[in-house]
Amino acid sequence: MHRVSSVGNNANSNRPRKEKRLRYVLSDTDDTKHCAGINCLAVLKSSFSDGCNYLFTGSRDGTLKRWALDDDAATCSATFESHVDWVNDTVIAGDNTLVSCSSDTTLKTWNCLSDGTCTSTLRQHSDYVTCLAAAEKNTNVVASGGLGGEVFVWDIEAAVTPLSKSSDVLEDNCSNGINGSANSLSISSLRTISSSNSIAAQTAQCHGYVPICAKGHKESVYALAINDSGSLLVSGGTEKVVRVWDPRTGLKTMKLRGHTDNIRALLMDSTGRYCLSGSSDSMIRLWDLGQQRCVHSYAVHMDSVWALASTPTFSHVYSGGRDLSLYLTDLTTRESLLLCTKEHPILQLALHGDSIWVATTDSSVHRWPAEGKNPQKVFQRGGSFLAGNLSFSRARVSLEGSTPAPVYKEPIFTIPGTPAIVHYEILNNRRHVLTKDTAGSVKLWEITKGVVIEDYGQVSIPAWFTVDTRLGSLSVHLDTPQCFSAEMYSADLNITGKPEDDKYMHLVLTCLCQVNLARETLKGLLAHWMTKRRQRLGSQASVNGDVLSGKDITTKSLTHSRIEVDVNAENDSMVYPSFEFSSVSPPSIITEGSQGGPWRKKITELDGTEDEKDFPGWVLDCVLSNKLPPRENTKCSFYLYPCEGSAVQILTQGKLSAPRILRIHKVVNYVVEKLDKPSDNANTDGTFSPGLGGRLQHLAVGDGSFRSGLKPWQKPRPSVEILCNNQVLSPDMSLATVRAYVWKKPEDLVLNYRVIQGR
Repeated sequence: MHRVSSVGNNANSNRPRKEKRLRYVLSDTDDTKHCAGINCLAVLKSSFSDGCNYLFTGSRDGTLKRWALDDDAATCSATFESHVDWVNDTVIAGDNTLVSCSSDTTLKTWNCLSDGTCTSTLRQHSDYVTCLAAAEKNTNVVASGGLGGEVFVWDIEAAVTPLSKSSDVLEDNCSNGINGSANSLSISSLRTISSSNSIAAQTAQCHGYVPICAKGHKESVYALAINDSGSLLVSGGTEKVVRVWDPRTGLKTMKLRGHTDNIRALLMDSTGRYCLSGSSDSMIRLWDLGQQRCVHSYAVHMDSVWALASTPTFSHVYSGGRDLSLYLTDLTTRESLLLCTKEHPILQLALHGDSIWVATTDSSVHRWPAEGKNPQKVFQRGGSFLAGNLSFSRARVSLEGSTPAPVYKEPIFTIPGTPAIVHYEILNNRRHVLTKDTAGSVKLWEITKGVVIEDYGQVSIPAWFTVDTRLGSLSVHLDTPQCFSAEMYSADLNITGKPEDDKYMHLVLTCLCQVNLARETLKGLLAHWMTKRRQRLGSQASVNGDVLSGKDITTKSLTHSRIEVDVNAENDSMVYPSFEFSSVSPPSIITEGSQGGPWRKKITELDGTEDEKDFPGWVLDCVLSNKLPPRENTKCSFYLYPCEGSAVQILTQGKLSAPRILRIHKVVNYVVEKLDKPSDNANTDGTFSPGLGGRLQHLAVGDGSFRSGLKPWQKPRPSVEILCNNQVLSPDMSLATVRAYVWKKPEDLVLNYRVIQGR
C-alpha cells in the first residue's frame, strides 16, 4: 500500500491515498455520430457570403461535434473529446472560441475551427455545470451556472492566458488542497465589465485567475441568459424565481416571482429590457426588467418547457419541452402555432435563418422549417390558437380534444446518431457484457477486446412474464391475458419436427406456424400432469369395460366440466424440445383454483387428479382445449405503397393486416408475387396472406411458369426492397420491430416498396 504525506495536515500523514480509477469507453460505430442524447446546440455563421456555416452539438456521450452545413446536408468535420461526463451546454465566445460545460464540473475552451484539441480547462464549480451564457458584443464574457448553486462570470481571454505546461500540475495540486507560496503563479489582472467593456482586477488563486462569483442562489441553477453588452445577467433554477445580476460586480439587483416550478430556460433581448422564461410549470413568462414584473404569461405547452429560441427582433418565441412539441408564439398577439411534434423531449433549440435546429434526448438532430426571418408566413397557413394565461386553460383544451395539428410533418433533414445503450448485464465469465440500446438491438460485447462478438438484432417480443427473487430462487409470474401476447415462428425456436398432420404441414409451408410462448410453456409445465391424467382416465374406462382413444378420453372426461374441448386440441398436444422442463430439478408450481387457497407442488408430483378446483380456469382452457383468452395487438395493420416517384404499379388499395411477428421478407415475397401476377392473390377481406408469396406459390400446380416451359426457380423475378420512413428494412425484421423502432407513431404502419434495378 503506497502512502503519501499531506502538506497541509501532518496528523493524517499516514492515511492511505485513494488510487485513481481508469476506464475506457467502447464503441462499435464510426466516430462521426453521437451515441446519446443531444443536450446543446450552437451555430457559427460565416462572415463571408460564400463561407461555410457550422453547427456544434454537445452530447450526453461526453463529446462535441462540428458539422459543416450545406443546404440539405451536414458533414461531421471534427470531434471535440476531452470531457469525461455529459456535455450540458455550449456557447460561442467571440469569433472562434467554443466554450462547453459538463457534468464533470468543468468548463473547457476550444478553437472552433481546430481539429478538436482542448485549449484550456476551467475548474471552479463544485457540482455539475448545467448552463452557459455568452455576451454577443462583449466577446470575452461567459457566465456559467450549476447544481451547486454557483454562478460565475468568466473573462475567457484572461482565464486562458495564464495557462502553461506547469499550470496543469499546479491545477491538480490546487484541487487536492496543496497550497503555499512556492506553488503560486503570477497573478494576471482580471478586467471588470464597465461601460467600456473592461474588467476590474481581482485577486487570483491557484493558476492565477478567479472568476466573478454571483452569490445568492441556495439551490441548483438550470438556466442563464445575458444581454449583448454583458451588463445584465439573469438566472433561474429550482428556487422558482428569476434572479437578475450585475455581472460586472456579481451583485444581485432584483428577484422576479411568478413561476410555480423549476425554471429551465431563459432568454434575454439584446438591450436587456425584456426576459423570457420557461418553466416546469408548463408556462412561458415575459418579464419587463425595467418595471420588475411579468407583463405576459403564455399557456402553450402541456408539460415542462425546457428550450426557448427567439427571432432576432424578439417578437416571436419558439419553445419546446417535455411534451415533445415545438410551438411558435407571437409575443404581442399571443397567437400560437404547433410547428411539429417529436418522438423525444426537446432539450434545446437553435434558430438558423429560416429553419431551426432541434436537439432532443435522442442522438439525432433535426432541422425543421421555421421562417425565422418572417414568422408571420407560418401563421398564414392557419391552425393557430390563442395562448391562455393560466396553465390549466391549456390542459382543458387538450381534454376537450381540440389539440392542434402540427404544421410540418417531416424535418428538412436529419443528422443521424446511433442508438444509446440503456441496459446491460455482466455475464458470469466476467468477460462478456450483454447490452440493449434504445433501438431494441441486443449485442454481446467482449470487453477484453472491445468488440461486439454477437449482434442479436432488435427484439420486438412483448413482455409476457415478470420475475422476482423473493424466495431466493427465480420465480416466474404468468398473468392472463398478458402472458399470451408473445409469439414466435417455430423456425426461430429451432422446432424442426415435421408432424404427419396434413393441416400442420400446410401451416409450416405457409410460414403461419406461430408458437405462443406462454401456451407452450404451460404445456411443458403440465406435461407430467397430462400424462397422469390420461393414465387415470384410461384406467377408469378399462374398469367400466370401455376402450377409448386419447381424443375420446379427453372429450368424455370433460363432458361435465366447464371446459369445452377443441376437437383439434390433440393435434397440438405435443411438447416441443424448446419447452421441455428438467425432471432432475423440476420447478414447483404455485397457484390456486376455484376452491381453497394458494398451493405449491413440484410438477413431477402432480398426480392427475387436480382440476378446476386447483388450477385457474384459463390454464386448463389453454392446456386442455388449446383456447387462449381474447388478446389485443396480435395483428398489425399497415399500408403498402410504392416509393414516391417510383413507376411501380400500386398493388393494394386499402389497409392490410398481418401477424405482428410477420417478417419483412414475407412482405417482399408478397410484393414479388403481386408484381408477377397482378390479378391473383387478392384478399377481399383486407387480410395479408404471407402464404401467397415465396415457395408456396412455387409449389402451385397452376403456376404460369410451367406453361411457359420454365421451372419455377428459373423464372426471372424482380428484386424488391421494403422501406419505412425512408429506411431500408432488413428482411429479418418483424412488423412489430418496424412499428416500434422505425415507424414510432401511433398511426397505422406505412411501408413502401421499390424494385432494385440490375439485380
